[in-house]
Amino acid sequence: MSTKQLIALGFGAAISALIMSPVFAAANPAVGIYKAPLNNYGQPDLEGTWTNATLTVLERPKEYGARQVMTPEEVKKVEGDDAKMYAADAAPRDPKFKTTDLPHECGKGFSGAGCGYNFAWIDPGNNIMRVNGEPRASFITDPADGRLPPTKPGVVVENPYLHYGENPENQTLAERCLSSFGYSAGPVMLPLLYNNNYEIAQSKDTVAIVVEMVHDVRIIRIGGKHRTDGGRPWMGDSVGWYEGATLVVETTNFPQATALHGAWKELKVTERFTRVAPHRILYKFKVEDPSVWDRPWSGEYEFSPSKGRIFEYACHEGNYALSGILAGMRADESAAERAKAAGANKTAEAPAVQSVGKKQ
Repeated sequence: MSTKQLIALGFGAAISALIMSPVFAAANPAVGIYKAPLNNYGQPDLEGTWTNATLTVLERPKEYGARQVMTPEEVKKVEGDDAKMYAADAAPRDPKFKTTDLPHECGKGFSGAGCGYNFAWIDPGNNIMRVNGEPRASFITDPADGRLPPTKPGVVVENPYLHYGENPENQTLAERCLSSFGYSAGPVMLPLLYNNNYEIAQSKDTVAIVVEMVHDVRIIRIGGKHRTDGGRPWMGDSVGWYEGATLVVETTNFPQATALHGAWKELKVTERFTRVAPHRILYKFKVEDPSVWDRPWSGEYEFSPSKGRIFEYACHEGNYALSGILAGMRADESAAERAKAAGANKTAEAPAVQSVGKKQ
């Protein structure tokens, strides 16, 4: 090998080693790799108003099996069926119809009177969630079947409606306007029938996430430590830190009132927010509770920009709907008592039936 060849070979090896080094990669991102802008504190800029509205759900429908990516035909069918439901709901109908006469579907497993609203009032999203352009069949990616792992033997997930209507304290936090419906505020932050909007604001040592649904505000203390005073805030105790372009948030100390699928006492949720494009934030989550599941479960989706700003939800404790629920339950109880009393009176007034024996 000539001297020129040796020099060229050595130079090429040195350049390759430099390109492969983390320092070079950080300073010179490859073509096509998005580099998130930094805010005034040198942190990745996540600020803005975002939405996670989508037709994709947390757990994968069983028909997809271990496939987390949907085919174009499957996407077309799901999004097409949703468009048909919207069109059918918007069609004129007989004003004499009652809500119980309406067979419409409003998504998320609700239909007819159970919807509570028609399509003019809801905004669950009209598209399948894409992650890096891939249409996803579920948020959960691990376990491989996209479904929650089974709970441990003996674990009982308490029914939040077990004592429904007995008194205000037995109602859900959402019905009392104290916290968001479902897990909109999180963590894990999951979309609902409407108001799936979030505003992220950052300071040097705090990140605030304003949740449109029931006006929740999640406060994440950057560089903080988990509280040890026994306090359990509604949305848990969140501390965070930055790993390169990613905001990592760890939340513990959940109260039983905001249990996540039965987990709260030893529940730990780790979230990762990474701005992967000017108009996309990749949201990853991992859920652990060894007292409920034998293994952790995790998933991901992407936030996209929300149109406009977030306005006040104006849900407050003492909302008239709560008094209506309680009044309705009292009316049902009174009706049941009257029916019971009427039945007892009929029994008392009935003539005695004389038994007829055989002739001796």
